[in-house]
Amino acid sequence: MNVLSGLRTPGGLRTPGGLRGLGALRTSGRLGARNRHSGPHPRHHTSARLWIAARSAPALLLMTLGGLVTLSVAIAAVWTLTDDSGRGVGERFGDAERLLNLGLTALRACVGTDSLDPEPGSASHELLATLASVTGALAPAVVLGIVLVKLFALRPFVWRRRASVSYAKYADFSEYARAHRDRDDAIIAVRFYSRFDNLSVVDLRARAYLRFLEPSPHDDGASLIIRQQWLRILDEKGEPADERSWLAVDRGAPFTVWIPVGAPVCPLPLQEIQGKDLSVAVGAKLLVRVTARTVGLGTEVADERWFDIRTDDFESGRFAPVKPDLTKAVWEWEGWRDFDELLSEGGDGP
Repeated sequence: MNVLSGLRTPGGLRTPGGLRGLGALRTSGRLGARNRHSGPHPRHHTSARLWIAARSAPALLLMTLGGLVTLSVAIAAVWTLTDDSGRGVGERFGDAERLLNLGLTALRACVGTDSLDPEPGSASHELLATLASVTGALAPAVVLGIVLVKLFALRPFVWRRRASVSYAKYADFSEYARAHRDRDDAIIAVRFYSRFDNLSVVDLRARAYLRFLEPSPHDDGASLIIRQQWLRILDEKGEPADERSWLAVDRGAPFTVWIPVGAPVCPLPLQEIQGKDLSVAVGAKLLVRVTARTVGLGTEVADERWFDIRTDDFESGRFAPVKPDLTKAVWEWEGWRDFDELLSEGGDGP
């Protein structure tokens, strides 16, 4: 029996049942009106806060200063062009010293420390002076907003530039390496570390996913469907699990997420990961996501890294190790210079 049959719409019309009834109900009343007036899809937009958070502080400072300088130059040029001094345009723009002084005055006005003195009766000068004053009033608030966004946009992890693909026998787990000693199974290693030497994190967890597109089974492959596959990674015991966790985290020390491929080592790009045939997949990417809690701040931080299967995001070989030395600070450990490099052929290390 169809439990959706017999539904009545707000107008009292009895629906024939099933999804047709739900369709009639959805397109009537306030819900339908809201959908009709919400605008066409897609309605994507760029978040200014996230855009700011993704940029470095020096880059934001240079962009802000560049914008203010550009505006000041434009104000000085228009101010000179509309000057009522009786001199020709060429003569006015030929006075380099006056143009420089006017540009610097406009810049000081745009940051709120000075003001432009418009000529009496000049509407263009009044407009330019107002523009500079409004900019000078808003500039400190904008800079403060950027500082606050950067202050709370905590991305503490630095990722190794590429994921390395090597033999499973080179994994950092004795039992797992011994079990694969005489086999040519492949394993992926993804490395990262915390960039802040004064930040302690606990309950660090890592997970891995495979994202790819496949032809839809309903329209002869004319459209693609986004698929996601949860990948098994080696846990703290060296056994395949859904996630890897680190209860104790050394500040600044590197971490490795080991992802068994489930197939023999082969030339890149990878053709298979844990039973998934990538030869027919479109846009296949590996995603590694880490989460942790901060000590002192009491907040959760998360970060992720995408690796495109079909690009040079992967490299063949074992990564060059960083050698821990508890008698030294983490940043003084041997091997940091080669963090993005592969282990030289014939070398060894953890």
